Amino acid sequence: MFRTIHFILGLSISLLLSCNTTDDKTNLLQIAKNSTKISGKSSYLNSPYVTAGDRVYMVGHQNGSFPEIGWHVKGEMGGIWNHPIKLMDGFELELQWNEEIIQLDSAVHFINYPFANSHLYDPIGAEEELIIERFQFVPDGEQGLVIQYKLQNTSKESQVFDMIFNGHTDLMPVWLGERTGMIDGVDKGNYIQQIGAWHFKDSLNPWHLIFGADRANTGHTITKSPYSGRGETGKLIYRIQLNAQETDFINFTVAGSYVSEKDAMITYDIIQNNPELLLTLKKKRYEHLAKKSKLTVPDKKLQEAFEWLKYNCDWLIRDVPEIGRGITAGLPDYPWWFGVDSEYALQGYMAIGQSDIVLSSIKLIDSVSNAVNGNGKILHEMSTNGSVFNDGNINETPQFASLIWNIYLWNGDKSFLKKYFPTVKKGLKWLLEENDENKNLFPDGFGMMEIHGMDSEMIDVASYTYKAFKDASEIAQELEETTLALEYKEIALVLEKKINESFWSPDFESYADFLGTDQQALVLIEDAIIRADTLNKPWAISELLETKKTLLENPSKKLKPFVLHHNWVVNTPMEVGVADKEKALKALTTAEKFINPFGVFVTGIDRDESAGSDDGSFKGSQVFSYTGAVMTLPTGVLAIAENKYGRPDNALNYLKRMTRTFSYALPGSMYEVSPDYGMITQAWNIYSYAIPIVQQFFGILPKASEKRIRIKPQMPTEWQNASLENVEVSNNTISLFHSTQKNTNYLKVFH
Repeated sequence: MFRTIHFILGLSISLLLSCNTTDDKTNLLQIAKNSTKISGKSSYLNSPYVTAGDRVYMVGHQNGSFPEIGWHVKGEMGGIWNHPIKLMDGFELELQWNEEIIQLDSAVHFINYPFANSHLYDPIGAEEELIIERFQFVPDGEQGLVIQYKLQNTSKESQVFDMIFNGHTDLMPVWLGERTGMIDGVDKGNYIQQIGAWHFKDSLNPWHLIFGADRANTGHTITKSPYSGRGETGKLIYRIQLNAQETDFINFTVAGSYVSEKDAMITYDIIQNNPELLLTLKKKRYEHLAKKSKLTVPDKKLQEAFEWLKYNCDWLIRDVPEIGRGITAGLPDYPWWFGVDSEYALQGYMAIGQSDIVLSSIKLIDSVSNAVNGNGKILHEMSTNGSVFNDGNINETPQFASLIWNIYLWNGDKSFLKKYFPTVKKGLKWLLEENDENKNLFPDGFGMMEIHGMDSEMIDVASYTYKAFKDASEIAQELEETTLALEYKEIALVLEKKINESFWSPDFESYADFLGTDQQALVLIEDAIIRADTLNKPWAISELLETKKTLLENPSKKLKPFVLHHNWVVNTPMEVGVADKEKALKALTTAEKFINPFGVFVTGIDRDESAGSDDGSFKGSQVFSYTGAVMTLPTGVLAIAENKYGRPDNALNYLKRMTRTFSYALPGSMYEVSPDYGMITQAWNIYSYAIPIVQQFFGILPKASEKRIRIKPQMPTEWQNASLENVEVSNNTISLFHSTQKNTNYLKVFH
């Protein structure tokens, strides 16, 4: 069915542009010219970017090269991907005048558009009078991309040279491909004379790649790829003649399929013949995204970050029709689907009006979780070939319940609630019946902190379990399951009391990382001391040794609250609102010890000398690690927590810290680890912005099923004038305008 729809779409596009010929000099840069864009920094030219699409995407360096990137499949996470396969390691352009060859592999300027990007090269040639710019985009819904080269002769003489396009194939399976029988074969190429393009096929699989240009070439050769032992390099040679002051454009199309050659050929034809329309359609769609939940505030940097996060959200959509369509966690190393990342991010997606992908993502996570687990447990991580790597940590199951309730508040669709409540009910039953050995309502197992041994009774699991039963009670009430609603509500009330009693540590004025025995704590203390010593954190070693001494002098067999790592999850009781106000305010003050100018340390004992200062940085290890990291999610959680307890100025402070990382390395994006480490774009960033801004500062609290929206703003004092326009709630749109100068707030509602 998908291919039929695809073909009809391609046919309609071809009819619309039947007047186009390959002789037309389509200037794609001109189409993008008046769009919002951000230039990159010269110091980050040797760092990644993404050309995003929902079927295909490309990752390389901002200087136009394609080095080895990533660690999930070591060195293979860059290049051109058409999940669940990779198509190419990349490509290079060479220009040849007689015996002189110049490689275009060192762009001096990078520009990012919401829907495309470009690389500008230094003027080249004998008199440096040839200017070249590379522009690329991925059409929506297509298994391919367009690369356009703009060639400008600024001299008074004509120039004649050969342009050589080197395409490096690497038809290979995604991570965990071997689990589903995806065995990588050798790539074999053949030249298709009729269209002047190379076609490559994996020798063991129906994986296909086609690339060529919109004009006839004067030569073609094939060699072994220098990047992949199983790949090949297809060369296409074009004779270029540029008259004085003339500008020319040449479009290359890359298309692929993991199904058939016919599939790849259809895609190639659609893209090759219609680049202008496809780019125009994508540009218009992004302009529409920008208008949804449009923010206007005095802080223009934050305003710009919020706008681009909406684009980032779209970059992370991954569509594999045979499996599903959903948001992925981050690029380049997490281009597949996650439970917990989605449970945070989709709340933000809903608040910015991207509801379609919210629904398809939930459908995907729910269906695969039920297929793999069948007991309501929500998966943690799955590859795009359908293989589940981790069938779920404990926190993902309660967070799913809260996600379902949150989305229902916005869409008011009772059929949506009915569809997913069975999973919620099974999940909550599994949570307490199979994961609460001592029956104290605190499930045992790993939460958000991936630290070895931290799998007892974790504070984030307890907090999200409280929220899950509270929200599930509302769902049950909505669906007229009154007895169940009361049962869930009672559990939530008991958990509220127990969390504030059991997890609170008065000595540290913080909620504990976990509840555990002395024996569990002593093992973790030894590991934490080694970590602190390795990172040269004497204050942490001293604190841990004091805790150890106290334990040994006062042994007990009872479960106790332990504050060992000062992990960010100790702030989740404030995030979900379960903390009583007195404890919350103390804990929020304590949290301020574990931040730097960019945000919150994942693990507090890793804090460095930048804590409390206005300057900071993070240099990650060569082997990928989150040790010492400051991340956007923990920072966003603290912003939400501050707002929960009526402190919007403090919340804005955390948003400002995160905003310092916007465009820090990749223009238009915000890294996972602040300011420039890990994923170059990350889905849950939108949770960290949209919830504080849309639902808390502007106070939009919908109950769409009752056709009611409660507006409860709490504006930061700096925002004397602010507006949030075109916020979608069900089939309505609302706009809010705030001004302290005019002493007025007003609301527009559009049906």
